[in-house]
Amino acid sequence: MVCEQSDVFASACALARAFPLFTQRSGASRRTEKRTVTVEFSLVGQDNGPVEVSTLQCLANATEGVRLAARIVDTPCNEMNTDIFLEEISKVGKELGIAPTVIRDEELKTRGFGGIYGVGKAALHPPALAVLSHTPDGATQTIAWVGKGIVYDTGGLSIKGKTTMPGMKRDCGGAAAILGAFRAAIKQGFKDNLHAVFCLAENAVGPNATRPDDIHLLYSGKTVEINNTDAEGRLVLADGVSYACKDLGADIIVDMATLTGAQGIATGKYHAAVLTNSADWEAACVKAGRKCGDLVHPLVYCPELHFSEFSSAMADMKNSVADRDNSPSSCAGLFIASHIGFDWPGVWVHLDIAAPVHAGERATGFGVALLLALFGRASEDPLLNLVSPLDCEVDAQEGDMGRDSKRRRLV
Repeated sequence: MVCEQSDVFASACALARAFPLFTQRSGASRRTEKRTVTVEFSLVGQDNGPVEVSTLQCLANATEGVRLAARIVDTPCNEMNTDIFLEEISKVGKELGIAPTVIRDEELKTRGFGGIYGVGKAALHPPALAVLSHTPDGATQTIAWVGKGIVYDTGGLSIKGKTTMPGMKRDCGGAAAILGAFRAAIKQGFKDNLHAVFCLAENAVGPNATRPDDIHLLYSGKTVEINNTDAEGRLVLADGVSYACKDLGADIIVDMATLTGAQGIATGKYHAAVLTNSADWEAACVKAGRKCGDLVHPLVYCPELHFSEFSSAMADMKNSVADRDNSPSSCAGLFIASHIGFDWPGVWVHLDIAAPVHAGERATGFGVALLLALFGRASEDPLLNLVSPLDCEVDAQEGDMGRDSKRRRLV
């Protein structure tokens, strides 16, 4: 790979996508030797000296994160159900010396996680909320990454058709990306509190399935009337962000999800859609995307005009919009935000990665590089600092700032 120093990170992550891990081809299982691919970087332009060992280690961890996420997304649900996904989370936790917190099945119902429980209760493998927490000494802020982990989405009783259901094994792309990014971020030294929250469920059809017209009480304390069981991702994420806010005390919440088919229409196949309550963070996401290769483009953030789409006569809100022609990807994100409150003083970022999570029939591992770049300034690694959307002079202005400004120092 011949590139400039500033493009090393994006180039490495792009290369990782070219070598997927998952296959069930019979010839692969008969092969006795594992193939090894060696990548050599030749730097040109300014700073074209040898690549440092620390940089190579960062690239190795980032590419492993991308390939981990892609492998999970590529694996079909008969091999990647909620139980197996929890095992993947435990493996990463064991590698990092972190014991995951897991709430699942009937305990979800007992503790008020009506969103996750309601979506996953009809499946053979029960739903779960899992959390990996990194809490280093000297941390000045708390960050939560919340991932949608729908291991398969039939649509529930609002069932998908025979042409739209294939590929729904990819509906766990947000949770997979967060797992890969969390592993890489901690390995490279993350200076702040970081929580990875995984909202895991299979949206299945069965006697116990949620029905349209059912009303669920979510972890936020708000009630939701179900008018579309195929709008399930926002329900599990609503519980996840509410947990991050209430129980983890997060200052910054990023939720990542393959949330809406409309995202591919709004921002296309290559750009994720970003919706956030902060103009600074919107700009930071776009800039980070350009530096790491996981491209991002903004959606309209206008809750005062769009949130009325969820009006319900019976509950606090419905879970799907009245008018599907009125910016549905924006509205879906606003549903999630409403469960932490539009007046919440922290930073909330929603990333809809429905289209770029795959290219053709293969997963891309999209989102891993984006999270590593977006939070590069919270890393001890110089390469991640380089691809951060922050300019260096921001740090110099921090000395006399108060707590609220410090919480937002990543942009």
